[in-house]
Amino acid sequence: MKVCTITCHDVYNHGASLQAYSLMKYLMNCGHEVEIIDYKPEYLSNHYNLLSIDNPKWGKNILTKSVYLLLKVPVKLPGLKRKKAFDKFTSTYLKITNTRYTSNKEIKEDLPTADAYICGSDQIWNSLHSNGKDPAFYLDFVPLEKIKASYAASFATDTISDEYKPMVKEKIDRLDGVGVREKSGIEILKSLNITNAVNVVDPVFLLNKEDWNNICSKEFNEKYILIYDFDNSPLIERIATEISQEKDFKIYTINPGKLKYADKQFKYEGPETFVSLVKNAQFVISNSFHAAVFSIIYEKDFVIVNRAEAINTRMRDLLEDLQLNDRLAKENYKFDKLIKNIDYREPKEILNRKIEFSRNYLERILSKSNRLRDIL
Repeated sequence: MKVCTITCHDVYNHGASLQAYSLMKYLMNCGHEVEIIDYKPEYLSNHYNLLSIDNPKWGKNILTKSVYLLLKVPVKLPGLKRKKAFDKFTSTYLKITNTRYTSNKEIKEDLPTADAYICGSDQIWNSLHSNGKDPAFYLDFVPLEKIKASYAASFATDTISDEYKPMVKEKIDRLDGVGVREKSGIEILKSLNITNAVNVVDPVFLLNKEDWNNICSKEFNEKYILIYDFDNSPLIERIATEISQEKDFKIYTINPGKLKYADKQFKYEGPETFVSLVKNAQFVISNSFHAAVFSIIYEKDFVIVNRAEAINTRMRDLLEDLQLNDRLAKENYKFDKLIKNIDYREPKEILNRKIEFSRNYLERILSKSNRLRDIL
């Protein structure tokens, strides 16, 4: 069967690239022909654009623009190494459509042929950002007679603004299956009188450890703590420093920016190195959802800290579901509890049940497509 997926697959974020790959790869493992729709609207297209003006006050006139670019371009240039690493991952591992689309209208006018269409995973429905307001990420471009469903779509928040509720309800009501990644997403949909939604796991869990080992590109000889920190969090630095001193571990980071307290930086590396670093780490400290996910896959000791941005339902729900609440650290953390080894027996049992449910959900959705195709 031909399946097209749509997600934020090309935004130079480790988790985004890996979740796009995993849903595609899992469906291919099930025998389907899969393509990711190469959807890059303007709001997702300015990563590593050397001529973009990130601060509006510098874009007032040609003089201020020139000064800004003169100062910023030399700083931005090294980041192109990171772009190159991600582009290599995309070209090597992601099977995307030959056509690149920049709007929902363009996809409607030149719809990629498929038997079923799936939107997800990750924060495609996060209305704090433009993608959550974009009808394309709700499969608006798919004709009513075609099978369309979400898989592990995330709102990333506990609530959505009243102004977006009518659009969200209208678009999701069209779907033949609604799979969301967080249980908080179920509650948002219930508030919109959408009652057929189910809670499924992030697609990276659909692949097993051996699948992920196949893309691991590096081995590391030292014992180290891995840091992946979007906020330059003082709390993460404090925890990492304490554990490093206690355990005599080095500190590695895969942050896009530089962390002064890290012994080694991997800021220009792609998703394969991210997986490799988690796989070989003694301890992981992060405010990244996918750092937590891969720590669980590889049964690593880890600590999660809340993000400054209000998108923490992802981490909270994951840890609660797997009874790993004590892995979420706050300012008043107890050090002896944080460094205690995680007993993964019960969390893995819970996770395996969730994975089985999620696989069955996808099978049911694609079976609907089979039946519809037979009727037509």
